[in-house]
Amino acid sequence: MTAKTRTTSPGDSASLVGLASLDGLLASKEIAVFCGPGGVGKTTTAAAAALMAAAKHGGKVLVLTVDPAKRLANALGLSGIGNTETKISKAAFEAAGISGRGELWAAMLDTKQSWDDLIKRHAPDEEVKERILSNPLYQNISGHFVQSHDYIAMERLYEIHTEGDFDLIVVDTPPTRNAIDFLEAPERMSDFFSSRLLRWLIAPYRSKFINFASRPFYQVADRILGTQFLGDISEFFILFQSMYEGFAERAEAVSKLIQDSRTTFLVVSTLETFPIKEAEFFVDALLERNLSLGAIILNKVLPDYFRSTKAISAAEQLDKQFDKLANELLGKMSGAGKDGAGVLGGLNANGDLSRVFKEVGESFLNFSVVAKKEAEQAKELALSSEITVKIPFFDTDIYDLAGLAKLGRSMWS
Repeated sequence: MTAKTRTTSPGDSASLVGLASLDGLLASKEIAVFCGPGGVGKTTTAAAAALMAAAKHGGKVLVLTVDPAKRLANALGLSGIGNTETKISKAAFEAAGISGRGELWAAMLDTKQSWDDLIKRHAPDEEVKERILSNPLYQNISGHFVQSHDYIAMERLYEIHTEGDFDLIVVDTPPTRNAIDFLEAPERMSDFFSSRLLRWLIAPYRSKFINFASRPFYQVADRILGTQFLGDISEFFILFQSMYEGFAERAEAVSKLIQDSRTTFLVVSTLETFPIKEAEFFVDALLERNLSLGAIILNKVLPDYFRSTKAISAAEQLDKQFDKLANELLGKMSGAGKDGAGVLGGLNANGDLSRVFKEVGESFLNFSVVAKKEAEQAKELALSSEITVKIPFFDTDIYDLAGLAKLGRSMWS
């Protein structure tokens, strides 16, 4: 898809490429999944977009982070954010200078609690529920295994969406390659519970009879791992298989949800070498899976004036004729009074003023080279999506609602 460009003035804080906008995109969706490399500002970008959607659209918006790094709570000024959705108070909105009828809620996935809740809801009876919850292997897997985290994240998203309490759910995912695991987790979990490997592993414990071929393996495994460990594994998977049909149905439902037209994906990146490669990788992965790529968000982009012909020409003058320009400035300032001329004269006597001019010129030209490269990379990436948003560098870190609002405004049309 070829993007159409809209020219923006150098003073614009955000440039939108395409006829659509981030505002229009989020207004038309129910789930917005923010993906991208680590360290590019994905968490704060997702939170800022959710904040703007709540303020501008007047609905009820949830930002859900499934990234184990706990940055979202800091950005929202919350200390107790967890698995349960927490509302950002109206007072906090007003203190940050944010107006609007909408509500912003936040939650961060608690893997263990989400698994426990899933078992309590879908176990066939009370006995099976208690045996699963008390199984040592379950207690390990539900809290620590990566695939467990990916799967339950999709379950939690599906659950929240099905409840229908929110007009928009903004999801902040783990870094790119892990986000692919996040997308594929339901299908892999379903495949595992119906696999030959699992049936072969638990078959001996379903029956007292162990065939001649498998007996040596289990005798060795018992000696190395211990009979109790193998028993815990077998009991765990046997109990879980009692919920297989439910897993399969929900895996299919989750897959349909992320492919639904109400769901969109937004890829966040900077234009540095490694992040841009990761972003391109994820864009390709989305397109291969026929998932909706709604927007590309480029963070920490250099301002347009670094590509201005007049500015580059002035920088070249500073770089090449620094002595001449320093002396000319000194001459012009000599008529401004004895004090002004004395200060500049003192500077130039040591060559300081000339050095400042040269360093400023060189620095600007170096940034200009990077800015031109960024512009070409952004243009190439923009071909994949109708919407490309460029966010400039911010002088300060974003750590509260006011900072998120400033970031959000720079993203909006």
